[in-house]
Amino acid sequence: MKIAFVGKGGSGKTTLSSLFIRHLAAAAVPVIAVDADINQHLGPALGLDEQEAAGLPTLGANLPLIKEYLRGTNPRIESAEDMIKTTPPGTGSRLLRVVENNPVYAACARPVHLETGVPVPLMVTGPFTESDLGVACYHSKVGAVELCLNHLVDGRHEYVVVDMTAGSDSFASGMFTRFDMTFLVAEPTRKGIAVYRQYKDYARDFDVELRVVGNKVHNADDLAYLRSEIGDDLLVTVGQSDWVRSAEKGRVQRFASLEGPNRAALRRLHDAADASYERRDWARYTRQMVEFHCKNAESWGNARTGIDLARQIDPGFVLHEGSAIPQTV
Repeated sequence: MKIAFVGKGGSGKTTLSSLFIRHLAAAAVPVIAVDADINQHLGPALGLDEQEAAGLPTLGANLPLIKEYLRGTNPRIESAEDMIKTTPPGTGSRLLRVVENNPVYAACARPVHLETGVPVPLMVTGPFTESDLGVACYHSKVGAVELCLNHLVDGRHEYVVVDMTAGSDSFASGMFTRFDMTFLVAEPTRKGIAVYRQYKDYARDFDVELRVVGNKVHNADDLAYLRSEIGDDLLVTVGQSDWVRSAEKGRVQRFASLEGPNRAALRRLHDAADASYERRDWARYTRQMVEFHCKNAESWGNARTGIDLARQIDPGFVLHEGSAIPQTV
């Protein structure tokens, strides 16, 4: 399953992302971690020191390699340079799977060794750099994640967990439709509720499955406030954690020592994510991919590449877990 963690800056979404990744790893579930935030903090949250995190290869720097690999022998894409972030797969495209060796993972993923002994591959977009200022958009780097998700065939009990960019920037591209489940991390404040309502409005027309994780919930009044404002979308709440405070100081304890209520909250997230698999609709997923590709082609892609990018769409192809055999959308 493809899982996104979203929320305003400072809400705790990176912390919750890292805890969920640790939980999946402890459960021996295959998982790939992706940091798609402009502020690259997922690596340190998973236990890397600052030097290790800064030395990670980036998806943005390897975009030409990613495009060339995913293009494969697709006859509708004449060159890797003609691919944009929304380019959908078609007959002849190479697809990514969660558990495999491929040039994209070899170039961009690095193992993070958690206490379970099973390394978790971590991929990062790369931070916004001085060379980007005034000449580039950070979303061009995040586009590498979108392109990979468009070509990803993931199955039951396989996870890709993406720590998304903060705030409404998560909706700046079609990537917000690429997930089986989106967990919105919200604080029990007026601003936290306003962010929830904004996300809810954005997601409403796209069948995005959105559940709220209440964070920094300190007392019964905080819980009552979230329940009254969010209703059934509130899945679970997380309270203060001495384990997290210790980890943020660089003193990571055994994951099994995480507080019982917080471990239970992570199990609720896991159960909700697993349940979303039953509602997966590959035809709709492919259809949305095509719709956003057409929008991007018309708004900027055709002018940027000098070609009609709608020609890249394979009308008989549906991305599907079982096979890449063309089907009717």
